[in-house]
Parts: sequence; structure tokens; C-alpha cells
Amino acid sequence: MQLHLTLASTLPTDHAQAVLIGRIWVPGSGPVLVRVQADGITSLEHLAATASQLLELPDAAAQVCAQPGKYLADTAAVLANSAFSARDPALPWLLAPCDLQALKAAGVTFVASMLERVIEEQARGDASKAVAVRAAVVAVIGDNLSNIQPGSPAASQLKEVLLAQGMWSQYLEVGIGPDAEIFTKSQPLSAVGTGAEVGIHPGSAWNNPEPEVVLAVNSRGETVGAALGNDVNLRDFEGRSALLLGKAKDNNASCAIGPFIRLFDAHFGIADVRRCDLAMQVTGQDDGFVMHGSSSLSKISRDPLDLVAQAIGPNHQYPDGLMLFLGTMFAPTQDRHGPGQGFTHTVGDVVTVGTAQLGQLVNRVNTCDQVPPWTYGIRALMGDLARR
Repeated sequence: MQLHLTLASTLPTDHAQAVLIGRIWVPGSGPVLVRVQADGITSLEHLAATASQLLELPDAAAQVCAQPGKYLADTAAVLANSAFSARDPALPWLLAPCDLQALKAAGVTFVASMLERVIEEQARGDASKAVAVRAAVVAVIGDNLSNIQPGSPAASQLKEVLLAQGMWSQYLEVGIGPDAEIFTKSQPLSAVGTGAEVGIHPGSAWNNPEPEVVLAVNSRGETVGAALGNDVNLRDFEGRSALLLGKAKDNNASCAIGPFIRLFDAHFGIADVRRCDLAMQVTGQDDGFVMHGSSSLSKISRDPLDLVAQAIGPNHQYPDGLMLFLGTMFAPTQDRHGPGQGFTHTVGDVVTVGTAQLGQLVNRVNTCDQVPPWTYGIRALMGDLARR
């Protein structure tokens, strides 16, 4: 299936007042840090060599606006060339907007997805058992825990009740307990950008996209921007054992971030993030399958800045900053391959994640062994920066 990335579909609806930073691949030069506007892409290398360095600047958005850089390319042309299926390797294309930052994720931050994680665990990763397990779990704990404040006395009381009934779960522990789940999604520089293929492990038979907001956090723990993300997940691997989380989450091209980082300023900040409503669509290439989903940050169990505080602080530092996935309330249960089978990806699926103020992230699904291998790491980046 062909991907078509346009200005209208990719940019935020209020792009004229948005400060958008990204990275483009310039053939012969490597990744270049840029500002993206509807009428052109300009270099930010006069301010910083990397996205990580730029986010360390005081009031980065103001500095980007006050010190325009050299014009590099037409935005519409770069977007069109960012679709992997139509890419001319001799022309620039968009990369993920982050570089040296650690790629971290918060899990089980929404009630709906928390229940699905419990179901995965009880079903031992077998999608065919999910319907019966879902009914059994809901019968015991209900389907609405949204009024339970994580770490509160009420949450502790619920834990005691569920322990007595033999229904306590490691996912409930991080969902309503005092400590959030913060894990490493993938490695610095491994994320793919909009238009690229995302990867699912070829051995997985039960998997799904996870549309999320991703916060850009600098080394001082300051949240300075936000992007969209797809935290591709293998439900069967993680369901078999929580110790397989790394294999369920960190595979070739399993992390998509983009299309840009929108820097916080007077027009967009953390209050807007808290109100974000994400829309997602999965479109099958061969079977005509279409699935719609959504995720509303207003229903998150833990405040985004609380998750940041649990990720970075006195006990854990990130000298190059971090990108933090905030989790998703999207829990796909729509049957695709037969009654009771639920949803799983098929090669060729196109996944679109969007919200008005952050734009749209679009990727095509393939298996991890068939997508382009990850070969450009920190040594390569340092070499290109030194040559420039």
C-alpha cells in the first residue's frame, strides 16, 4: 500500500504558530537538525548539533524563532519523499525527531489498557483465550477503576481484596500501586520516523499498535516538548512472561516517533498535552480491514509530569535527556481473523496516529527481519557531525 504524506495530513492544524523541530536525512551529509514550517525546512545547526543539545537551551522555542537558519528544502517535497514506498535516496527525507535521548516508556497508565494487560497475563499470551478470560476478570474486578488514585489508601484496600480472591496481578501493581512502570522502549537513534516501516517480530501471532504522546525531556528533567509515538507491542510475548518485556517491546523498527517534536511555548504546553485526544486508524493492505481507535490523555491514571518525575530525578539521570511514551488507553479487541481471535497486525497494515496539535504519524507494518536494518548509530552520527 502506498503512503502519501502531505502538508495537510502531516502538520498540526495550527502549524502557523507551532514551533516544530525535526531531523532530515541529507544524502552525503547524514542527519541534520531542522525547523519545519509549511513553506520550508531550515537548518538549526547554528543553534545545536543534535536534538538532544537543542532541548538543553533555555527557552528553546524562543531561540528557534529568534534565530532563523539556512533554508534547506521544500517541506512538501521532503514529506512526499519520506514515504518509504516512494523514496528517492538521492533526496532528503524525515527521520525520527530525536537522536541521543534515551527512549523510555510508561506502561499501564490507563484503566482500559491495564485490564487488557491483566487479560494477556491470565491468557498466557494466547489470543484465542482472551474473550473468556476478559469476562472472568471483569466479573471479579469490574471494568471501571478510573476513580482509583494510584498509591492511595483506596488502591491499597482494593489490592487486599483482590489478593484475597487470588486475582492480584503485576499489571495491577503498577496500574494502581505507588510506583509507575517505566521501562526502556528501545535504544538512542533506533526510532523510525513518519513514512517508515515499523516492525513486528516474525514469531509473534498476537500484536498491536499503541498510539501515544511522547514527551521530550531534557537532562534537567524539564519537559520541553511533545511528539506522537507508536509503541509497537507483542501481546503474546509479554503475555507469556513479563520477563519477555524487552523482546516484546525492543525490536528492529518497533519504535516510531514523529512527525516532529513540538516545542512548548505560549501556544502549546503541558496543559494542552493533558487534553490531547489521539485518533488511530489501522488499514489492511489485502483484507480491507479497517480499525479505528482513540486514546484520551484526560483519562490517564497518573499525571504526565508525575511519570516524568518517576523516570528522571535523584535516583536516575539522563545526561542526553529522554523521550517518554506516556502509555495508551487503546486496547484492541475487534476480531480480525475470526470470532474470539481479537486483533493482530498483518504485514502491509498502515497505522495512522494523529492529534490536532501534534500532526499525524503514519507507518506501514512489516516484520522486523524485512524492514531496513538499523545500522546508523552514535559512532556514525559523531563521524558525520565531525566532518560537517
